[in-house]
Amino acid sequence: MGVEGKERSRDLESGAQVLSGNMGKTIQRLRKAYNLSLSELAEQSGVAKSIISQIERNETNPTLATIWRLSQALDVSIERVLASGDEEPFIEKSSKADTPILVSEDGKMRLAIIGWLKTIEWLQWYDVQSEPGGVLDSDSHQRGSVECLSVLDGEFEVEVGGVTQQAKAGESLRYRCDRPHSVRCIGDAPGRATMVCILKAAVMD
Repeated sequence: MGVEGKERSRDLESGAQVLSGNMGKTIQRLRKAYNLSLSELAEQSGVAKSIISQIERNETNPTLATIWRLSQALDVSIERVLASGDEEPFIEKSSKADTPILVSEDGKMRLAIIGWLKTIEWLQWYDVQSEPGGVLDSDSHQRGSVECLSVLDGEFEVEVGGVTQQAKAGESLRYRCDRPHSVRCIGDAPGRATMVCILKAAVMD
């Protein structure tokens, strides 16, 4: 009985470490998807920066309350944060509640992160919806990075390095995004597009 109890305890501890490790990676990927620093996530969640850092490095097993605060700040369900990556099926379904949303500073453009969070450090994929006149201003990404904006509805305009190009439904714009760039929804109608960002430096390194 004593030996079985110890083995059972070791199995539970090992399982907890695996869960914690996957959870830490999930939190880190979500944080990076939102372009949040540790300090910014700490401020939004109320969880200490040092604790978040430990969670991401799999150095601690957080309480359920801590996980809940982080999931609220990252705008995903607690089930998504706790999901074990090693147990995920080949076909993975994400609900609307599990899809993080980015909003432009003017509040008129929304980007749903529909790409796989495990690839967020080198491949980012967004569903873009915008009101007329919406503007998304972005800082430089990693050197050599490229974005592709494929317009589904309406009309968009991209400006990079003083050069501007427009695209309507059915057209795509590909551009270097390793310098400041802006995406605008022009015209009188709402716009929708998909945006894929390839962080070349991350792939090459």
